[in-house]
Amino acid sequence: MTSASDVPRPVGLGTWPTPLEPMPRLARSLGLGPDDLWVKRDDLTGLGGGGNKVRKLEWLCGAALAGGATHLVTTGAPQSNHARLTAAAGARLGLETVLVLAGTPGAPARGNLTLDALFGATVVWAGERAGAELTAAAGEVAARLRAEGAVPALIPFGGSSALGARGSAVCGRELLAQAPEVDTVVVALGSGGTMAGLVQVLGPGRVLGVHCGAVPDPAATVSAFVSELSGADCPPDALRLRLDQVGQGYGALTAPVTDALDRTARTEGIVLDPVYTGRAMAGLIAAVEDGHITRGSRTVFVHTGGLPGLFGHTAALEAAASDLATRTRPL
Repeated sequence: MTSASDVPRPVGLGTWPTPLEPMPRLARSLGLGPDDLWVKRDDLTGLGGGGNKVRKLEWLCGAALAGGATHLVTTGAPQSNHARLTAAAGARLGLETVLVLAGTPGAPARGNLTLDALFGATVVWAGERAGAELTAAAGEVAARLRAEGAVPALIPFGGSSALGARGSAVCGRELLAQAPEVDTVVVALGSGGTMAGLVQVLGPGRVLGVHCGAVPDPAATVSAFVSELSGADCPPDALRLRLDQVGQGYGALTAPVTDALDRTARTEGIVLDPVYTGRAMAGLIAAVEDGHITRGSRTVFVHTGGLPGLFGHTAALEAAASDLATRTRPL
């Protein structure tokens, strides 16, 4: 059993608490009351372009520093928000960062990849490897670094572990202070740690996770993190999940996500990304349409960030360009 004294103190990387803001015009467009829908602005965490991964990295980097790390090594997709923020955290803390990314070199360095370079990260391309194979590739990179005399700290995929989820539990406590009467908290379910931290504080009945296709078994993934974090069993079937927004796969743009991006931007001036927050908002909209979120209940949408990823997503950029063309008028 780990004692409180064994848990590394988190390092300060973000700006807390993040704001909670109303979204009355979006609420009205969905048939909800003007005070029913709010957004937790975890896109405004400060470091590296913002995003909720900063919460996890405070704990994970605290552990890395306590272990004498010289390097941070992590994994992700080419447009990984987690990889971008790990690179930013490394820059802030004076640690070298190595990103082991699925894919091959040669694609334009845009979106999050541009920021990875700006923060000074080294990218190792892992080809078609994903999941456990991608994690193994990161282990190989870490082993080479150790052989060269470095002290690498392996940061898990998405920053998701019981330790990283402590940062998301802090988000849950902020929400309880800001909106104690909240009925439903809607959040993207990627690698699982963010939802796990929220569930640990708010309970499984108040958190609705929208699966984004990043892990093969989202219920089991979140359940395991919650159980380890809380020390009590959290059965997978106790969780509130929507599995209907994945579409053709993790990176594929869908019509509901396009609608969610447009609707949120045009009613509230808030930008979502096409992989995580866009899917989460599409799930929220679907939950209103099928009666799982109703008028008169308080709903909070957790905006986990991801704006740079929009500029690395070809289909989303093409959709925006096509829409702009229909709105262009001569002088």
